[in-house]
Amino acid sequence: MMGTMKDGRPRSLLAIVAMVVLALLWTVPTIGLLVTSFRSREDVASTGWWDALLNPFGAGWTLTNYERLFESTSSGSSLLNSVIVAVPATVLPIMFAAFAAYAFAFMRFPGREILFILIVAVMVVPIQVAFQPMLDLLGPRGLGINGQFVAVWLLHTGFGMPLAVYTLRNYMATLPNSVIESAKIDGASHFQTFWKLAAPMSMPAIAAFATLQFLWVWNDLLIAKLFLGGGDNKTIIVDLQQMLGTQGQGEELLTAGAFLSMVIPMVVFFSLQRFLVRGMTAGSVKG
Repeated sequence: MMGTMKDGRPRSLLAIVAMVVLALLWTVPTIGLLVTSFRSREDVASTGWWDALLNPFGAGWTLTNYERLFESTSSGSSLLNSVIVAVPATVLPIMFAAFAAYAFAFMRFPGREILFILIVAVMVVPIQVAFQPMLDLLGPRGLGINGQFVAVWLLHTGFGMPLAVYTLRNYMATLPNSVIESAKIDGASHFQTFWKLAAPMSMPAIAAFATLQFLWVWNDLLIAKLFLGGGDNKTIIVDLQQMLGTQGQGEELLTAGAFLSMVIPMVVFFSLQRFLVRGMTAGSVKG
């Protein structure tokens, strides 16, 4: 007897099996990476990570990989750089998109629908086609800010805005219109209505997009590689890409650095995961 869910619908055996399989597909590689990061290069070359779990007392665990990671590499500073890049690149598109979404949902102005369609249409354009113009604009022949954090903030803000506007506008369109009209009757300005009503009521969608945007920016390699480079401002992802030598040197450090780079995104995801499904589902139904 499978029983029923909270909404009264019967539980699906196929769905349960599929969720278990998907959870294993995501969890097993992560466990393998964690186990490998605590093993020496020689042990990794001679036995699999599952052997260490089957014989934990004879596996030869070590913290040397993590010690060398901070002593002989720039992972500490690059991890901080990733935070410096990811936080503003998450906050800025949400801030601008929330204002735009409120305007599209509750304000009437000429060309509103056409402008919204154009913004949504931008989502189908690959970001790679903008790299060469952006390199010219932000490089020495343009603004001269290539290699600085502000260049990456601007790029991630611009690339993340279309999806943010689309998601937040559709979510705000589901809010009770009577609440907005009541605020207008009481004499509230659009800014007051947005700040005190629309924004707090849209927190599930805002948190959902913040989760996706943060994960995308944190794990980005291409933009960070092109517009920050491999110097002092490089992110942890770029640092990991440079860590492995042509002859396989640094392989043992790569596993430790890779797992370390997963910690902050995992904390963000598990902190906001309850908003993710609510925000994305509600924002995709009504438009």
